[in-house]
Amino acid sequence: MNTVFTQVKNALGKPYDDLHFLLNCFKEVLEENNQHQLVDLLPWLNSTVPSEPDLTSNKYIHMMSMCFQLLNLVEVNGAVQSRRHKEDEDMAQVNGLWANQFQYLTSRGITESQILKVLPDVLVEPVLTAHPTEAKRAVVLQEYRALYLLLVKRENRMYTRIEQADIRQEIKQILHRLWHVGEIYIEKPRLASELNNILHYLTHVFPSVIMILDKRLRQAWKESGFDPNALNNSDVLPVLSFGNWVGGDRDGHPLVTPEITRQTLEKLRIHAFYIIRNELKCLAQKLSIYHNISDVSKNFAARIKELQEEIGVNADVELEEHAEEIFKAYVLVLIQKIPIDLSREFNFELEDKPNSYIKSVDLIADLSLLHDELERCGIGQVAHVDVGWAKRILKIFGFYLAKLDIRQNSDYHEKALKQLVTASLGADAAARIEDSQEARRAFLDQELKINRPFLVQHKSLDPEGRNVIGTFEVVSDHVQRYTSNAFGKLIVSMTRNTEDLLTVYLFMREVGLIVKKEGRLGAVLPVVPLFETIEDLKAGPGIMDDFLSCSIVKNSLQMQSSENPNGELIQDVMIGYSDSNKDGGMLASAWCLFEAQKELTGTGEKHGVKIRFFHGTGGSISRGAGPSHWFIKTLPHGSINGKFRVTEQGETIERKYANLVNAAYNLELMVSSVTAQTVLHENTKGKREDVESLFRRLGDRGRHYYLQLISDPDFITFFSQATPIDVIESSKIGSRPARRTGKRCMEDLRAIPWVFSWSQSRFNITSWYGVGSTLNELKNEHPEEYENLLNFVEYDPLIRYVMTNLDSSLASTDVRIMEKYASLVEAVQIRERIMEMIKTELYLTRKMLADLLKRPINERRINHYYSTILRAEALNNLHDAQVELLRKWRKAKKATSKEEDHYLFALLQCVNAIANALGATG
Repeated sequence: MNTVFTQVKNALGKPYDDLHFLLNCFKEVLEENNQHQLVDLLPWLNSTVPSEPDLTSNKYIHMMSMCFQLLNLVEVNGAVQSRRHKEDEDMAQVNGLWANQFQYLTSRGITESQILKVLPDVLVEPVLTAHPTEAKRAVVLQEYRALYLLLVKRENRMYTRIEQADIRQEIKQILHRLWHVGEIYIEKPRLASELNNILHYLTHVFPSVIMILDKRLRQAWKESGFDPNALNNSDVLPVLSFGNWVGGDRDGHPLVTPEITRQTLEKLRIHAFYIIRNELKCLAQKLSIYHNISDVSKNFAARIKELQEEIGVNADVELEEHAEEIFKAYVLVLIQKIPIDLSREFNFELEDKPNSYIKSVDLIADLSLLHDELERCGIGQVAHVDVGWAKRILKIFGFYLAKLDIRQNSDYHEKALKQLVTASLGADAAARIEDSQEARRAFLDQELKINRPFLVQHKSLDPEGRNVIGTFEVVSDHVQRYTSNAFGKLIVSMTRNTEDLLTVYLFMREVGLIVKKEGRLGAVLPVVPLFETIEDLKAGPGIMDDFLSCSIVKNSLQMQSSENPNGELIQDVMIGYSDSNKDGGMLASAWCLFEAQKELTGTGEKHGVKIRFFHGTGGSISRGAGPSHWFIKTLPHGSINGKFRVTEQGETIERKYANLVNAAYNLELMVSSVTAQTVLHENTKGKREDVESLFRRLGDRGRHYYLQLISDPDFITFFSQATPIDVIESSKIGSRPARRTGKRCMEDLRAIPWVFSWSQSRFNITSWYGVGSTLNELKNEHPEEYENLLNFVEYDPLIRYVMTNLDSSLASTDVRIMEKYASLVEAVQIRERIMEMIKTELYLTRKMLADLLKRPINERRINHYYSTILRAEALNNLHDAQVELLRKWRKAKKATSKEEDHYLFALLQCVNAIANALGATG
């Protein structure tokens, strides 16, 4: 029988053979658990569905969720195997990776020396966040990671029939556990749980990935015909660093207290030492080379003597025991200087021993001395590879593992400042700075000329003041004891003006983070604006021009420049993809983000400052997601200067980094693309005036049509009833609330649940509404510009990226499903009128995109097309279940029925299952 599954398997092959295998394993697991009624409902194995099945049962929804997760695993593995096959023929075949980028650069006339000039200055920093988009519990993620590894293991033909049977049994055992383990959070996860999930990637995935990345870079370099010796020194390799928001991001998150931040810093530091200790132990084993202390250089012998004096008897023991293996002994002595309790094999504790390392640069210096000594002794390869690797790990993870950002909302800061001023200078002074923006600015300018705190102690302040100052006290304490390297940025959400940023300098002054150097006051840590809404993005260049003109800011950038390559002045600017999309739709958001980056880059040049953009993207198309190499190509000329920071949120982390091979692929895409675009931007001119003029028109008109919908007086009613937004707000998928202040309004609703709810109900209006009318208007009223657009979509990265993402979103949008959810809108007139607006725009958008892209999606993107139709077939029942459950739950809530909790739990399971199927949440 020619089912959809058969069509897909015939078209795409092996991944769907694997799916058939896993589904049969799952079928046996269900039978062994006496779930015979569910076996006939397994998707893709059965061509018919029994009459009147109970689609709203918890067990059915749980089964469907697991089936979609199995599909996700086989498709990831299929993509990995496809890339391996291509690379076996030619490394440069895989788009966006090192070999492909080198081939592209050389085709543009770029030389090896031009690439080498840029390579060591590249700094890429993914920032892991716990934004509430990961619906699966950590224990469930762990089981699926193990299942993936077994799926890969089956690829190996060395295993005998008996061994393959054993692998199959292990797979079934995991499926047994997953069947009985609850997939979703019943209670909101604790911050500690979210941090532990982040720590898993930082300690068990990324260190191993770095080694894979470095090997692949060197191999691609060699295969490109470049000099392999040029990359011997690990110092010339691009720098990868990691950031973290868990325990530091307190914007609308009352649970992130100063104490939580302190505990987070301690945990990150302990886990960094765990990695470093293990790396040094491995290095010591590799240096079991017979070489006596009497044969080393004077410098090396002198450092050994210093170490003996610093550590004492422990150093003497190691040196005596390994007297004929002096290099091994040297590393074992270095381990003694790590400030953790070495008597514990697990559950390390910080132990600030006398003469222990305070900063990672000191340990790097000792390893550099070892490197040079090995080279002097003719053991250069060991120095380059083994010692070089240890230094590389230290440069990436330091003594802090991941840089912790501290983020808070500008409005919250304003309340804290008022409380601080009231307590120190009186209510009248606080009232004066509230009179106007000018008064507040004059006050800030005057205060930042002097370096004294407002208060000696802050217990009398209200909660906002105590929380803000308490947080900065934790930061200051850590900086004073160790180093500022443990911190990323002090980020101000919803930055509205320069005063919002200068206020943070007063908080730093309050706790001793403003210092005097060469007679000038400056801040130890960088203050970063977050421009999120369309209006804030437009105001951003003016705000930064004013900000960078302030003496305290210029002094601070100068102080912080010692950490930067070549002493450059670098100012980070975070831009938000979520709220700009919520404000104006897909086209307006894309254009405003592009224009803001271009103008902000110019603002930085005016002040002699490099602007590094921190891209606040999410997991869905509406929130800036997309393939890294294509996304980076879209950025304005000059805005990529080797420095790139980006958020990795929720389910995106699991999807991209759950296994080593996929993690290496995604990080290589990011680092190689940033390198390639930096080289191109430095060696070519960017001329895109025609494209930018056209896109400005698309953005303006797209926003116009989008606002016609969301400004409709009945739209909020439609949204609240036709989507599961109320379920998502009741979910337990993140420790942070869905709304910043709890108000029931669009402005207060976070962009994540906004996108999440439209995705669940298959409307996806956040990524396409208004596009059809905009393109149709362009074609009819500006035919010459439309012809230009037809040309641009073929080669311009920005236009092509936006339209391809739009294409993906439309493929997932389903009118039949939309109408099922719309049936939940109680007022018939509102339902019919709003639905007519949405459907009319959808049909027009599909028509215009087909005209623009020419070929249908099943010819252009075969894998995406077949995966979508396979998922759609199985999703129908889940959507039916969710709509029925929504109707019953809302009715039970109104009646305050005891069944309310039962329906809610089933709905939360349904949300998770549909999210698994769609591969995204918010």
